[in-house]
Amino acid sequence: MNSSQNAPSTPTGADAQGSGSKNPFLAIGLFIRQVIAELRKVVVPTRRELILYSITVLMFVVFMILLIFGLDAVFSWLSRIAFTVPDL
Repeated sequence: MNSSQNAPSTPTGADAQGSGSKNPFLAIGLFIRQVIAELRKVVVPTRRELILYSITVLMFVVFMILLIFGLDAVFSWLSRIAFTVPDL
């Protein structure tokens, strides 16, 4: 058994930012700093990319609507054939 198997799964001491502090204001401050750091990583799409993504999503939605409508019509037609009594 090597030493890495005995290592704790959570960081301790200076490795864990904000650990050991019971002050809720420090925890809120840490949370806000982390949110701001993540927001700095966000890449805002250009106008062209935004238009392209919007058109792509709308085309996909229209395709799915037509696909579901078509499948519904086919299964409705099949169920009418299967469950109606033919006229004799």
